[in-house]
Amino acid sequence: MKNIVILISGGGSNMAAIVKTALREHWAEKYGARVAAVISNKADAKGLAFAAEYGIATAVLDHKAFPSREAFDEALAAQIDQHDPALVVLAGFMRILTPGFTARYAGRLTNIHPSLLPAFPGLHTHQRAIEAGCKFAGATVHLVTAELDHGPILEQAVVPVLPDDTADTLAARVLTQEHIIYPQAIANLLRKM
Repeated sequence: MKNIVILISGGGSNMAAIVKTALREHWAEKYGARVAAVISNKADAKGLAFAAEYGIATAVLDHKAFPSREAFDEALAAQIDQHDPALVVLAGFMRILTPGFTARYAGRLTNIHPSLLPAFPGLHTHQRAIEAGCKFAGATVHLVTAELDHGPILEQAVVPVLPDDTADTLAARVLTQEHIIYPQAIANLLRKM
């Protein structure tokens, strides 16, 4: 079985979209794949309850309990490796990972970013797109490398930026597309494995 380990920090809406798509599209039968675990760096992450309801193993590893980013990433990798992951999926995991961590999972570590990369890496993407006068915004699924939000692009979705958009209204429209393209990108990777 190809195990997928998903990392979250909050509500986990992209994780939920992946789990639901995996079940609806029968990834276990089609690709021999399943979501094996959901791990969060925050004990109060609402996505953990969703994962538990679906019978998915969950774990919490509080980054504040570690003396360094490297120490946290090493412990996180040990937790992930217990599930023998084919893919490690960042779904709203709000931590910058060390080069050692990204190298360990090279080619099988994915992220979704709420902009049309390479535009607007980092935070506050929707506000930055509005302030720049962009006519379009969107989301990007990419492989993770040591350089923040710069790995090879797997999927993108485009949404219009409307004249009366706020960062929140644009974010909501982009999120609906994230829920479509992230499971799609993962299924495409699984097909090739």
